[in-house]
Amino acid sequence: MDKSNLPAHVGIIMDGNGRWALQRGLIRTQGHVEGLNTAKVIVKAAADMGISFLTLYVFSTENWKRSVEEVGFVMGLAKQYLRSELGIARENRIRVRHAGDMEGLPKDIQKELEYVCEETKSFTGMQAVMALNYGGRDEIVRAIKRMIQKGLLDPQSRDFSGISEDSISQNMDNPDIPPPDLIIRTAGEFRTSNFLLWEGAYAEYYISDKLWPDWTGEDLIEAVNVYQNRERRFGREKR
Repeated sequence: MDKSNLPAHVGIIMDGNGRWALQRGLIRTQGHVEGLNTAKVIVKAAADMGISFLTLYVFSTENWKRSVEEVGFVMGLAKQYLRSELGIARENRIRVRHAGDMEGLPKDIQKELEYVCEETKSFTGMQAVMALNYGGRDEIVRAIKRMIQKGLLDPQSRDFSGISEDSISQNMDNPDIPPPDLIIRTAGEFRTSNFLLWEGAYAEYYISDKLWPDWTGEDLIEAVNVYQNRERRFGREKR
């Protein structure tokens, strides 16, 4: 691996927990438990590798459509993960951040998330972003609402001078974090699933056939190796 050519920001769509469980004759929620354990492993592996930003797609705005039982279980796991993540974060000086609609989360999850983010905000290691109650379209809508609240956009006038790619970017959930260089999707699916739609316009995608609970640090290394062998052109002609 070329340490001088690491992706600064990696996003991961962690897919396949339910299938992993069903293939083993287990209930779907057991797959989420294993997926949680994998997330801990990959956060540590990414930090050790030297990646600066890691965004994990934990729970989407669409995931509320699942059964009440499964949603409740996943929320409980998210709370458990945030607590355990705090220990990992302190040990490795990882800053934990959030992307998504905070107000749409249960109050206890909001409290836990705010506490972990506050406790780690001074840490200077890798920044791990929990995309929880997150949707790319929803984030763009909320960015526009922020612009209206700041007076950058007046829906009653015909003055659109305050609207630009930069002004929209500056009102996204984490405007100081660079766009993802690499987005990984597990379980062999070829969909963005509403993940980082604005920020990921020029991200390189890596699709893994392995289900998320089967992932290891070696799989992350392989994904980065593939990334390093691609030519990123950003609209320029191929060299």
